[in-house]
Amino acid sequence: MRHTTSEGAVRDWRRLADTAVLLDGFHALKHAVRFGADVPVALAADRAATLALADELAPDVVPRLAGLLVEVPGDVLRGLVPRPHPTGVAALAGRPARADHLAALGRTGRTTPVVVLDNPRNLGNAGAVIRLAAGYGATGVVTTGSLDPWHPTVVRGGAGLHFATAVERLAVDELPSGPLYALDPEGADIRGLRLPDDALLAFGSERSGLSPELRERADQLVSLPMRPQVSSYNLATSVGMTLFHWSAHSAHAPQ
Repeated sequence: MRHTTSEGAVRDWRRLADTAVLLDGFHALKHAVRFGADVPVALAADRAATLALADELAPDVVPRLAGLLVEVPGDVLRGLVPRPHPTGVAALAGRPARADHLAALGRTGRTTPVVVLDNPRNLGNAGAVIRLAAGYGATGVVTTGSLDPWHPTVVRGGAGLHFATAVERLAVDELPSGPLYALDPEGADIRGLRLPDDALLAFGSERSGLSPELRERADQLVSLPMRPQVSSYNLATSVGMTLFHWSAHSAHAPQ
């Protein structure tokens, strides 16, 4: 049973915090609610102000937030969340079932791409990529390597949009089937290619680029247009450019 008093909600938080997904701020909670997340506890330093913000920016979620939000003193919230969001809102959500995400990623006849981040290093960049992928309606985002794509900093960078797409960590040899297009400066100019809807779009780490394992798995190396002597684009920028190119030629891209 979900508690509606401050004391009960704090007890729920402490009981669930070690296993739940932290939704840090109003926008993360808004997106999680929109995309069907299970949110057992949601706290606000100023409940009325939060509901007013929702009424202004996201009236579709107001009824749900009105039933979820419990007001707690600001110092209590600061004791529960290491770095409270300026909106004074924090919530916990259940992580979607891995089996469901793997089924979505591996589905035959996918109509939107899967973004693959090969051994990413920067938590904020990974979150920004997930936000982009959700916006373009990508099937999911897969990371390889040690970075946890559900780390609180990644979820914060993604503004809660992990719940709008399938986000998982896999080894290169576990990647779903489909033609793999890997971004590399030596690849073919993307402007001469049409990316298929079921493509895997792979991006190397911010420092070392594509791993040998992923490069070997790639069906095609692809490059983005870039002025000479400019070293590289930010990871999220590269993903955004690539997804935009895909969307320009696909009937399944968001309109």
